[in-house]
Amino acid sequence: MAIVIMSCKLSFSIYSFLLLLIIVVSPTKGQPNFLYNFCMNDNGNYTANSTYQTNLNILLSNLSSNTQINYGFYNFTYGQNTDKVNAIGLCRGDVKPDACRNCLNNSRVLLTRLCPNQKEAIGWYDSCMLRYSNRSIFGIMEGLPSFFMSNSNNVTQVDQFNQVLGNLMKTLKEKAASSNDSRVKYATGNETGVNLNFQTVYGLVQCTPDLPFQECTRCLDDAIYKIPSCCNNKMGGRVIKPSCSIRFESSLFYDAPLIADTDETSPPRPQEKSKSSHTTTIAIVVPTVVVVLVLLTLIICIRLRKNRHSMAAGSNLEEIEDDDDDIEIAESLQFNFDTIVVATNNFSEANKLGHGGFGVVYHGKLSSGQVIAVKRLSIDSGQGDIEFKNEVLLLAKLQHRNLVKLLGFCLEGKERLLIYEFVPNKSLDYFIFDPIKKAQLDWAMRYKIIGGIARGLLYLHEDSRLRIIHRDLKSGNVLLDEDMNAKISDFGMARLLLVDQTQVNTNKVVGTYGYMAPEYAMFGQFSVKSDVFSFGVLVLEIISGQKISRFLDGQSQEDLLSFAWRNWREGTIIDIIDPSLNNGSQNEMMRCIHIGLLCVQESLVERPTMATIALMLSSYSFTMPLPLEPASSIGGRTRSRPYTQSSEEDKGTISSLESKSKSVNENSSAEYF
Repeated sequence: MAIVIMSCKLSFSIYSFLLLLIIVVSPTKGQPNFLYNFCMNDNGNYTANSTYQTNLNILLSNLSSNTQINYGFYNFTYGQNTDKVNAIGLCRGDVKPDACRNCLNNSRVLLTRLCPNQKEAIGWYDSCMLRYSNRSIFGIMEGLPSFFMSNSNNVTQVDQFNQVLGNLMKTLKEKAASSNDSRVKYATGNETGVNLNFQTVYGLVQCTPDLPFQECTRCLDDAIYKIPSCCNNKMGGRVIKPSCSIRFESSLFYDAPLIADTDETSPPRPQEKSKSSHTTTIAIVVPTVVVVLVLLTLIICIRLRKNRHSMAAGSNLEEIEDDDDDIEIAESLQFNFDTIVVATNNFSEANKLGHGGFGVVYHGKLSSGQVIAVKRLSIDSGQGDIEFKNEVLLLAKLQHRNLVKLLGFCLEGKERLLIYEFVPNKSLDYFIFDPIKKAQLDWAMRYKIIGGIARGLLYLHEDSRLRIIHRDLKSGNVLLDEDMNAKISDFGMARLLLVDQTQVNTNKVVGTYGYMAPEYAMFGQFSVKSDVFSFGVLVLEIISGQKISRFLDGQSQEDLLSFAWRNWREGTIIDIIDPSLNNGSQNEMMRCIHIGLLCVQESLVERPTMATIALMLSSYSFTMPLPLEPASSIGGRTRSRPYTQSSEEDKGTISSLESKSKSVNENSSAEYF
């Protein structure tokens, strides 16, 4: 009562001022801040009290108050022509309808205040996202603008954690993208690592439901491959884009999904049957089940006996068909051990050519006069019978001028030998990294070598009977024949894919750091694009005459990819080219540098296929896209560009990956590319 009496004594002007102050301040008092927001200026501004502003206010009000939608996705349009407004509201899949509408209402109030006249804006809370624009935004995958947050705590068992995380993200991505419910593309789950002291990793992925399967997958793939840049070795993190988001933590951070992945049209549950009915059912079902189990057991036993000599003991051979044919091929190629001992002069030091991936390579000569190269696998090399048989069977099936030809193999006790055609000019790294010998490789030769490697990879990826991923493509595994033709060698680490497979996970990451794609080094995920990354590194090495790992001024370390990207960005591309290449087509050199940078982009989605690369090398009319910043090869890790500002929230560091606009929340840090 005292307050009312005091208010009545105020003058009208003071009362009006206080009322206005309440109206202005009340929406922001207690109003939570966005995790991040962007106000885009690209699509123009609107003026106060304009038709566009009226349409926007009506649309957002209807969106945040709609009680008919209970699955957290709102895509509304209001207005006509240039005053038409499109809006998307998306709540996290575990957020209840009332909380969802409250979150969207907060977003409506805050976003229009932070972006007072921009026609396009977007803001994210932990529970929801709101975006609006005067352009069409429905059914379109958009990766920009985006940001990430990471937990401040580091993991202790990095490799084991990354393996568990990679498997979990792959599973959740496939589940969300292929959801049967057209209203929700959302998945959560967890995975416990046996080699991670049974620690559990929890994950969440989500797309806007208007995206088709392919676009949802593409968005989530790109977000997942940003993890090494944003959250490497961290116990938690998230990457958030307009069309999708991912998050992982070492503790549970989500509830059960709001809408279960069940068939809502399924018939009602049948009533309980009588006891006599159950008895009859049991009498019929039990004998039937017993008969089926006996038949299955017999079939399995017969199958196992038939394949007792199968060479598919490990995952490297699991996709090979016709095991009996493979055994026949292997037997026809087997050499006698004593024959190889004589050919190599008992593996004398004088006949030693060098070290291969898993042992020593020797020069040899058969009694027929044929010159051979013998790879003698070391007992402790780590390559077991699986890898050995894999290389034998792979090379026996492959015939291409840019692949090293397998002549045979030998098994004698613990001795395992591979006999190849002899390639006289050693390996590529023997020439390009030697300050004197590199002069023997003019640009015409180097361009021919690049083309030969490309043709060999294209054959492995597309034209051979099986789709083959090399996994260890590097300069030491490219041999040069008498005419300096490139021949890809060393298939001990290769993996086979079914024709319709695009990506596989492995628990054993093998290869050479620097040449390994980030998604493979980080998560064990390999595909044809992993080989494309290695090819890009090779191209840049061939052009520059520099190794992938290089030191510049003695204080700062800069790898070859960083060096090439910096000069590309600064317009000093000539500094990338080996000074010994004082003649040759500079247009070809520039084009090859461009191709190399396209191949080593951090996201495999952005890398071209070998078929596209072959077109780029052979046709100058082929228009190439501009490359994005490559991954870093230093220490086998990827990097993000440094930025000086930083802020923390809930022990998480937040920074932007990409942005279309510099109009952002002042309390957030950002990087602009």
